[in-house]
Amino acid sequence: MRTWLKVLMLVGSAALLSACGSTGGTKDEAASGPAPVDDRGASGYAAEGGAETAGIAGGGGFDAQALNDPASALSQRTIYFEYDSAEVSAEGREILAAHAAYLAANPGVTLVLEGHGDERGSREYNIALGERRAMAVRTLMLFLGALEDQLQTVSYGEEKPVALGHDEESWRLNRRVELIYPEVQQ
Repeated sequence: MRTWLKVLMLVGSAALLSACGSTGGTKDEAASGPAPVDDRGASGYAAEGGAETAGIAGGGGFDAQALNDPASALSQRTIYFEYDSAEVSAEGREILAAHAAYLAANPGVTLVLEGHGDERGSREYNIALGERRAMAVRTLMLFLGALEDQLQTVSYGEEKPVALGHDEESWRLNRRVELIYPEVQQ
């Protein structure tokens, strides 16, 4: 909860600062040219591009190949969570910012957010936890510019583990939301 509040405060502060900026110019500005413009949004990524220059098309958005390019932030499509938590980590927010920018630049692209849990807890509890995780990712992506009709959530709970062990490392890998682009071979 505190992390969401911090994100909202950061974005609000940035919006307030940009709204308070002067548009009248100064004498020095006339001599040296216009001041540089920071076209990055709250996510820290330029609105036209994304987190990385690799895989960016000339038309102002990521091309579909960037989704499978290991050098692109878009190739990272798993968000991991702490035990019994649906709070998106700082690393997860960075990954989601790149994907939200991609979706914003490509309104015809859809994304399925698959929520997962580890084997601990009841089946019902893990389905609910997977849903909370997927919804947390969805909420953040909407905030970062993705459109509602681009995002679909589903929870598998503990039913689709990626690690079959019964130890902390396996459980850590299974506490996740996977970002699935149905149109792209993954």
